[in-house]
Amino acid sequence: MNDVLNDLQPSAIWRHFQTLCNTPRPSCHEAELRGLLIEWATTLNLTTYVDPVGNLLIRKPATQGMEDRETVVLQGHLDMVAQKNADIEHDFTKDPIVTQVIDGWVHATGTTLGADNGIGVAAALAVLESTDLAHGPIEALFTIEEETSLKGALQLEEGILQGKILLNLDSEDRGDVYIGCAGGTDISIEKHYVCVPMKDEQVAVQVCVSGLRGGHSGLDISKGRASANVLLARCLVLLQETCEFGLCSFSGGTLRNAIARDAEAVIAIAPEHYKKVQDFLEAFEATTKVEFAATEPDLVISLADATTDTQLEEKDKQALLNALYCAPHGVHRMSAELEGVTETSCNLGVIHLSNASDGTKGFSARLLVRSLVDSAIVHHAAMANAAFSLIQAKVTVENGYPGWRPDPKASLLKHFLQVHRDITGHEANVKVIHAGLECGIIGAKYPGMEMVSFGPNIRGAHSPAERMEIDSVNDFWNLLVALLASTPKK
Repeated sequence: MNDVLNDLQPSAIWRHFQTLCNTPRPSCHEAELRGLLIEWATTLNLTTYVDPVGNLLIRKPATQGMEDRETVVLQGHLDMVAQKNADIEHDFTKDPIVTQVIDGWVHATGTTLGADNGIGVAAALAVLESTDLAHGPIEALFTIEEETSLKGALQLEEGILQGKILLNLDSEDRGDVYIGCAGGTDISIEKHYVCVPMKDEQVAVQVCVSGLRGGHSGLDISKGRASANVLLARCLVLLQETCEFGLCSFSGGTLRNAIARDAEAVIAIAPEHYKKVQDFLEAFEATTKVEFAATEPDLVISLADATTDTQLEEKDKQALLNALYCAPHGVHRMSAELEGVTETSCNLGVIHLSNASDGTKGFSARLLVRSLVDSAIVHHAAMANAAFSLIQAKVTVENGYPGWRPDPKASLLKHFLQVHRDITGHEANVKVIHAGLECGIIGAKYPGMEMVSFGPNIRGAHSPAERMEIDSVNDFWNLLVALLASTPKK
């Protein structure tokens, strides 16, 4: 499978990326890949260790003459985001990713590619396997569940790493080096509703928002893209001014760290109001197409027949839609100190309202707050709590993680910039990212460890549009090799 990768260079890194594409590894399903890597490392006489939460550590001794160099930690995560187009049949727990090469870029076929962070893992594996590279002692740390909760980094066993230098291989722009990232926290909303039967004179119809670009809730949140969840909530709130309807279900988004691309709701209406609803949706689509003309050219708001038999009580419907409408989403503030960097944002990533097994309707929502400022994370969690207290929902704030505070004077950064100049002939861009790199979490467990993050060009991460530039992978590999060969002495 994925033989299209066989002819790409450098062959070592692409061969390992092929293995990752062939091995299903959505978040929470990394065990098969981890076992495969342990077996592989054992054949190379490399030392492996799995910590209690499931992170994999593989150690490789220094090459001859490099024993006096600092130990370098190569770090990436095993899991990938599982997103697919609606017309694609794909089980991420069983099916391989099917790759294709188009105009110098590697794509998947209707699904996420998993270059985030498969290419970083592949690069570390290529280093571990190499017999001709110069490097000091290597510790390759592969974490789990980075994309869903950062569980691997948050629960990383303390004391297992010896290295004082960490190279995080989980960035997505050639020529950039990241020295800081946002912290964040997850917000989970839960509530059960007593439902009532549809009235005899009502019919069910489905309102659907589709065709949006979606994307990474950190990297893409400031690009003006629409959230299907936010648009659908807005649509239903405004529809109440046109006609009465009952809310039967609402489903939008799949991950708390991906901007929702699709959302749909089933509503109950009187048959004579069908034309009113249809006209309203056509007008709403026209309005939102103008509003998001530059970022969402394929936005579609559609109406279709549906089947259901229960709905929320009227007061519960109104309260829920109001809570969703005022829930925090999008960029809250740009950094005043770092030009062009998002300081604080919130993503209303997942909404789900459907029939539960006990005869009620279960409602849940998942939000992710990110910020460079810890107090802003607390503030946005409080905002979400306030919004959903309107419906007396259970609000859980969990999986909080610290940011990675930039240190522009770090010796590792100085070394990286020099090597980058030597290898590429131009300066690297020093950046801070509005995303939850694991560096901040690991750094809190290992004070004094110096870190940088870099990688090849990856576009459309966390969406089926994800793609990776082939030439940039070669540059990424050459830079990594040069950094390892010039690792400072202890």
